[in-house]
Amino acid sequence: MKMLRCIGLMSGTSLDGVDAAWIETDGERVGRFGPALTLPYDDALRGDLRRLLDRAPGLDPADGFLADVTRRLTVRHVQAVAAIGLEADLIGFHGQTILHQPDRRFTWQIGDAAALAAATGVDVAYDFRSADVAAGGQGAPLVPVYHQALARDLEKPLAVLNIGGVGNVTWIGAHGGLLAFDTGPGNGPLDDWAAAHSNMAIDADGALSAQGRVDEAVLGRLMAHPYFKRPAPKSLDRLDFGRALAASGVERLSAADGAATLVAFTAASVAAGGLPGPVGRWLVTGGGRHNPTIMAALRDRLGVPVETVEAVGWDGDAVEAQCFGFLAARVVAGLPLSFPGTTGAPRAMPGGRIVRG
Repeated sequence: MKMLRCIGLMSGTSLDGVDAAWIETDGERVGRFGPALTLPYDDALRGDLRRLLDRAPGLDPADGFLADVTRRLTVRHVQAVAAIGLEADLIGFHGQTILHQPDRRFTWQIGDAAALAAATGVDVAYDFRSADVAAGGQGAPLVPVYHQALARDLEKPLAVLNIGGVGNVTWIGAHGGLLAFDTGPGNGPLDDWAAAHSNMAIDADGALSAQGRVDEAVLGRLMAHPYFKRPAPKSLDRLDFGRALAASGVERLSAADGAATLVAFTAASVAAGGLPGPVGRWLVTGGGRHNPTIMAALRDRLGVPVETVEAVGWDGDAVEAQCFGFLAARVVAGLPLSFPGTTGAPRAMPGGRIVRG
């Protein structure tokens, strides 16, 4: 398999925008890195995507509102490809997840891959999760095989934690073993809380949560959620803890105390994850690593060095977008995207589809 020039596109559960990154890869090795960027969603698109999340369980695929949001979402991805400004052989297009229910063998990412291919003139790999879910896997996380490629020369065992709307961890064993799962809430509930209880869209720089105190009773009720007793691998939808949050009593807290408690919930769920053995180092990627309160809570709970991925030369703002460029090359090569230890699939699973540019 020759090296391909790929642009990976990722729009995550935090609904903040499109991450795009250029990478040269054959799906096994990583060659050169190119530019990476984020194009934020405008307020109208972000709000409409949030409404789609709420409506998704009963949404008709022919719904006109869905079609309009999908078109606008795809246009933003076309703009991201143009903004990268480098030629590419292949685009990896994740789309925007609006519903993820692997126990029902169902996952739904919106976005028009054919329109993206037509607008850019570049082949597009997409639909990365469906084959895994149809085979009985969790369909997430998909980034572990890319973490493994990046960490080829790092000391192991090693844990790589991504904090987006949902948290997920990749454990890489000393001899190359992989285990991965969603740990619990990332910064999704915290962002929602900040938007509802302050004049900020997110808990920027941990400013709100740093002022508060953790309510241990509320935290205890949240950590009693049955998800934490399930064995790995396992995965979540961004809204899976909605009922638990509503019943926890967090709404009775002040804005600062509620934020601090949600930060503690994120960190406690990571610590409760249950890796196969101890690790000497955690590397943190994703938007949550920019929140000092989250990072401090992780260090307190995990008791070992917790660093951002920049400590080993990775670009934490680009890792997930790079990953979908990497996975796109694996789709072309027919290589597996997921494994029994990463999604619970019955075997190493190829996946994805290609639409020609």
